[in-house]
Amino acid sequence: MSTVTASERLAGQWRFAPVHSAAEFAVKYVVAKFRGSFGELDASLNDGVLSGSAKVASISVKDQNLYPHLQSPDFFDAENHPEIKFRSTNIDIQGDRVELDGELEIKGNTQPVHATGTVEGPVADPMGNTRLGFTLETKIDRTEFGLNWNAELPKGGKALSDEVVLTVELEFHKVS
Repeated sequence: MSTVTASERLAGQWRFAPVHSAAEFAVKYVVAKFRGSFGELDASLNDGVLSGSAKVASISVKDQNLYPHLQSPDFFDAENHPEIKFRSTNIDIQGDRVELDGELEIKGNTQPVHATGTVEGPVADPMGNTRLGFTLETKIDRTEFGLNWNAELPKGGKALSDEVVLTVELEFHKVS
């Protein structure tokens, strides 16, 4: 039985499929998770290097009254930092499990990140395309990226956790 390496699986150029992709976040606020997502994503996968970005202005949360605050310097400072960016430095695949290391830039601050998840494919679809999909998750400390806003709770402690869980689902179609 032959084993296909990660570089062989990810070789060549892959076109991003935004309609089958998502980027979401979750952070504890007081007693429950506050969740949101980014609607405008872009990504590339070329010879095993994964890069991507999300438009800060495309953030979506359940309470639209929070939108201006999230765009402000208290959080993403969208006017000065309109995109969140990522670039992988290493992708390790064992079966359907993937570990990925890279650099994440938020609000002009770049930090190393380690994500884990699954990879599907390459698989031929009914139209003759070859597809590849990733589901990845990582935890970051938002304060390392300059997202420092918080509020004190009446009996002590902070309203917003520093730990944020990021989840991305990405699909690509083989180009060459």
